[in-house]
Amino acid sequence: MPKLFFVLLISFLSITKPSGLPDSKRASDARATLWPKLQRELSDGGFDSNYRIYLRIFKQTDQFEVWVKKGAKYALFKRYDICYYSGGLGTKTKQGDGKSPEGFYNITAKQLNPGSNYHLAINIGYPNQLEQQKGYTGSAIMIHGHCASIGCYAMTDARIEEIYTLVYKALAAGQQKINLDIFPFQMDKGHMELFASSPYLPFWKTMKPGFDLFEKNRVPSVARVVRKEYSFGK
Repeated sequence: MPKLFFVLLISFLSITKPSGLPDSKRASDARATLWPKLQRELSDGGFDSNYRIYLRIFKQTDQFEVWVKKGAKYALFKRYDICYYSGGLGTKTKQGDGKSPEGFYNITAKQLNPGSNYHLAINIGYPNQLEQQKGYTGSAIMIHGHCASIGCYAMTDARIEEIYTLVYKALAAGQQKINLDIFPFQMDKGHMELFASSPYLPFWKTMKPGFDLFEKNRVPSVARVVRKEYSFGK
């Protein structure tokens, strides 16, 4: 019995590899299958071998984007359909409100959850610095599989396996943190006018400069917090 328990523990629970990245058989099996294909696609697309990524979500269109560094800028690598998120447009502010967050987040190695009950999961880092200063509540907000959730961004298992592999490989290659920007919609003039009557508009206006900077420079913007609002450098 002790031997059987040991085998099950190694097979199904998350372990921490020498690299410091948490891992599991499920995650490593996905990498073994998917990473050779993804590497070929990255190479064919002319992306840097010094692998760096940026992630972006648009709620209105259920889109999850993976951008990869190409020279001095980032270029779109893949776009995935989000299977489900809850609460419509507008950010999460408290535990149990059923909302999915909007804002600027960072993903580090400790936020990987390869042993998730929802196949594979990545904690987005809610509440971030701004949300903490505003007293927003809630925790364990993830991008994960199983296509069902309240407050998280749920993907199909096949999609989260690709996303998780891309994130894992970027962190393993030395990227210390990965920017994840979550927007309600494409924050261009037309969309801002379309949603001008929304009670969330004042908050969205504080997010728009971060969106605009990336659209202009194709480099992830650095979101700082000044007087409980987002602030961006040039």
